[in-house]
Amino acid sequence: MGFEIVKKDEKSSARAGSLTTAHGVIPTPVFMPVGTQATVKGVEQGMLEEITNPPVILANTYHLYLRPGHKLISEAGGVHGFMNWDRALLTDSGGYQVYSLSQMRKISEEGVSFQSHVDGSKHLLTPEFATEVQHHLGADIIMAFDECPPYPCGKAYAVESMHLTHRWLDRCVAYHNSTEPVHGYPQILAPIVQGSTYPELRKQSAESIASRDLSLNAIGGLSVGEPAEDMYAMTDLVCQILPEDKPRYLMGVGTPQNILECIALGIDMFDCVLPSRNARHGILYTMDGVINIRNEKWKRDFGAIDPAGSALSRKYSKAYLRHLVMSKELLASTISTIHNLTFYLELVREARRRILDGSFTEWKAQAVKQLSVRL
Repeated sequence: MGFEIVKKDEKSSARAGSLTTAHGVIPTPVFMPVGTQATVKGVEQGMLEEITNPPVILANTYHLYLRPGHKLISEAGGVHGFMNWDRALLTDSGGYQVYSLSQMRKISEEGVSFQSHVDGSKHLLTPEFATEVQHHLGADIIMAFDECPPYPCGKAYAVESMHLTHRWLDRCVAYHNSTEPVHGYPQILAPIVQGSTYPELRKQSAESIASRDLSLNAIGGLSVGEPAEDMYAMTDLVCQILPEDKPRYLMGVGTPQNILECIALGIDMFDCVLPSRNARHGILYTMDGVINIRNEKWKRDFGAIDPAGSALSRKYSKAYLRHLVMSKELLASTISTIHNLTFYLELVREARRRILDGSFTEWKAQAVKQLSVRL
C-alpha cells in the first residue's frame, strides 16, 4: 500500500492524491458506492465497472457474516471472487450495523453480543473475530472494530465509548499483525476516530489514532444526526491532527454538499448510501439541484433526465422515468441508481480536476450553492 499527495489546493486543505492497493490504484478524493451485501442494489457488476472510475466499492462485514457466511465467501476467493469484482474493495467492520441494532445487542469489554436480524440467532462479534471475518472476506482495506456512539449522547458515555474503541483497536492490530493473509495479498487495517461531537474527545481520539502510525485513518461517528456545522467542525479538528501523508476516510458521509465541504477540509475518501437509497425513492442529484421525479411537474417533461449525466440519464426522459417510478417498475431503480452514482463519482472526479488546476475553492463555493436547490 502506498499513498502519494499529487497536488494541494492553495486556498483550502483539499488535496489530490493516489492510493495504491492490492487491487489497483485509487485516485483521490474518491467516493465509494456501497455494496452492502456484495452488490450495489440494482446495478450489475459490468455496469458498475463502467461507472466506478476510480474503481473501489464498499461491502459490509456484519451482513456478509450472517448471510451467506464469511467461510463460504472465502472459498470463492473472498468477496472479489464471490461477486466477480477484480478492483479495489473496502469492508466495514460491522460496528455501525451493531450500533443500529440498539434493541438487539449488548456491548461489553469482550465485544458485542447480538441477535441476528435475519433469523434471531445469537452471535458475539469481538475485535479479533471482526478482523478474522474481514481477512476471509479479503477486502483491500478493512476497518478496525469500533463502537459508534449515538447522537446525542452524554459526555460520560462518549468518553467510555472512545476508550473502548481504542482498546478494541489494539486487539484488532494485534490479531491482524499475528496472522497471515488468507488470500495471499496484504490488507490495509484502518483505525477509526470517535468522540461524538465533543471537541476535546475528538482531539484526544485523533491523537491516539495518529500515534498508531497505521497506513490509513478513518473518522467515524459523524452523519448520525448531528447538525452539518458540527460535522464540519469535528472533521476540521481531526484533519488538523491526523498525519498529512496518510489518506483520511470520512465514514458514511454524505450529501453532495457535505462531500465538497469535507474535501476542502482535507478528506480523501467517502462512502454513503444516499445516492442509491434515495434513487429508489425517486430522488435524483444533478449539478443544477435535486429532482424529485415523483412530482407532477415532470409528467410531460420529455427532455433527458440529465443531459450531463450517465448514458442512461441522457437516453431516457424525465417523463419516462417518472412513469417507471410511479408504476414501481424494477428498471426505475436501475436507471435512478446508475444516474445518482454516476453523479457522485463525477462530482469527486471534478473536485480532483479542480484541485489539480487550482480552481477548486471558487468552483466549490458555487457548486455548493447550486447543489442544494430543489428543482
